[in-house]
Amino acid sequence: MYFLKKTAIVLLGSMLLSFGINFFLVPFEVLDGGIIGIGLIIKYLTGIQAGLVIICLSVPIFVLAWLYNKNYFYNSLHGMLISSFVIDLLASSQLLPSDMILHPIVSSILGGIFIGVGIGIMLRYETSTGGTDLIAQFLSKLFNINVGMIIFVIDTVVISIGGWLISKDTFLLSILTVIFVGFFTSFCTWNYKTENG
Repeated sequence: MYFLKKTAIVLLGSMLLSFGINFFLVPFEVLDGGIIGIGLIIKYLTGIQAGLVIICLSVPIFVLAWLYNKNYFYNSLHGMLISSFVIDLLASSQLLPSDMILHPIVSSILGGIFIGVGIGIMLRYETSTGGTDLIAQFLSKLFNINVGMIIFVIDTVVISIGGWLISKDTFLLSILTVIFVGFFTSFCTWNYKTENG
């Protein structure tokens, strides 16, 4: 029963995440941080599906997880695979009216909210999309630096590279998105911790 519930949560979280990416970030070439952000950079520059790129980039990270943190491997593998598949699945769908035009700032904020809630929901059930979180945890233990600070630095590097390769607007809008992703992810997980003591 718990496995079915966890699978349903991963699907829901992946849908929210993918909705935020495809319908609010992609139209304005906005980025999220981490592996998702790298996947989006490659999508914008080459046209290759972001989900496929995320899976390919995640292989060495999951090898590292298998060697050093098997709990992370088991808790994140299905989240990464399902979310990557749903990202590519929704990329070709038309769930929103084609004539619906949002301001880029509004779109970046809404994208950040959907992504943050999607990630937060998965984290509540001890699963995630994997990605650079493991690298951050690994570096945190190695250098005794706060893991949140490392994730922030990684996200900053990713959106800075994206801004340099794509446009200044991409960089500025992506900062806004990452802030809202972080806030809503933190809110979801903080609320969970509060409820559970």
